[in-house]
Amino acid sequence: MDLQDVGNLKTTLAPAGELPPSSLSTQTWIERIRDLDPAIEIRSHPDGWRVLSRLKNDIATRHIPVYVISTEEAHERAILSGAKAFIAKPIQNKQVLTNMLDDMKGFLNGRRKRILVVEEGTFALKKIENCIDGIPDLDILAAPDWEGARSALNGSAYDCIVLGTRAADAMPAAISDQIGQSSVHAETPIVVLREGVNAAVAAGGEIVARHPFAREVHSLGRLLDQTTLVLHQDVSGLPERQRSVLKDIYQSNKALAGKKVLIVDDDIRNIFALSSVLEEYDMKIVSAENGRDAIDILKNQSDIDIVLMDIMMPDLDGIDTMREVRKIETCRHLPIVAVTAKAMKGDRERCIEAGAWDYLSKPVEREVLLSVLRAWLQR
Repeated sequence: MDLQDVGNLKTTLAPAGELPPSSLSTQTWIERIRDLDPAIEIRSHPDGWRVLSRLKNDIATRHIPVYVISTEEAHERAILSGAKAFIAKPIQNKQVLTNMLDDMKGFLNGRRKRILVVEEGTFALKKIENCIDGIPDLDILAAPDWEGARSALNGSAYDCIVLGTRAADAMPAAISDQIGQSSVHAETPIVVLREGVNAAVAAGGEIVARHPFAREVHSLGRLLDQTTLVLHQDVSGLPERQRSVLKDIYQSNKALAGKKVLIVDDDIRNIFALSSVLEEYDMKIVSAENGRDAIDILKNQSDIDIVLMDIMMPDLDGIDTMREVRKIETCRHLPIVAVTAKAMKGDRERCIEAGAWDYLSKPVEREVLLSVLRAWLQR
């Protein structure tokens, strides 16, 4: 079996070590991929992270399924960045590629998707269902309690699992163990809704920290965003009310204007670069070159709307700074986005446990940064 066996799939190939080729810009590759609709882009070159990031933060291309082929340490980053699947190098046998191509085939043939929603309370459960109801070719199974969730998880595969705030609080260990011990759910994306609650001070954060492919959201709009992302749903096929929500996240600048952002970084060049971008969108900038100054600012300025926190800082690093910030009563629900220059295995979990609500790797792409800020500031 090869790529030509997968229906009418068009292919674009590039030699190893030339992806993207030096003669082609990242933007050129984005436009090439956009022309292949539907398309599968397989990538193992380091520059591929930039292309993947751009694809998944563009409302016109975020639905395109990406299969990442790389070494095992890239596994978690690939899935959390929006890849549909990951294949570890060295590839062990032909069956691994056959399974990947079969998965492509199923996607391109329009297989119906399944999503499990777990939440306690009829009203809270219905609210989540209403948020995602209307996504084409999607079957929603709702579980109102642990018994229903356990029964649903036993032996049944899902394309996504959504946990509501109450469920994440009431049964984090049980759900984590049930999912973690099942090969069927080992790589199933999990979206945890934590409306108005920070993972560092709530039991639901345990699921995000323990499950490598779990992500936390703090609004129904962001829930729709992450659910459609992991389902690789084309936004153009959604009902108007859902398209409107996603367009506000990815294309509207209303959420940015007038908002106050604290940039914490020990390198003044990084502060200047980020400030230059955000000032174009009428954001108010406050900066700190170390963690202690950041803590003082947050104690004395209660009107900060969001924080961009560098992790690698001398003296008090970003992890310890976030822990201290979360002790400030007025900052318990403040969005903090961790920013790191070296994405190491386990960094995301450490950041989430310390109090971050999101995580970005340097160099930060302009559109990625803006979409993350829009998402948190619209909650």
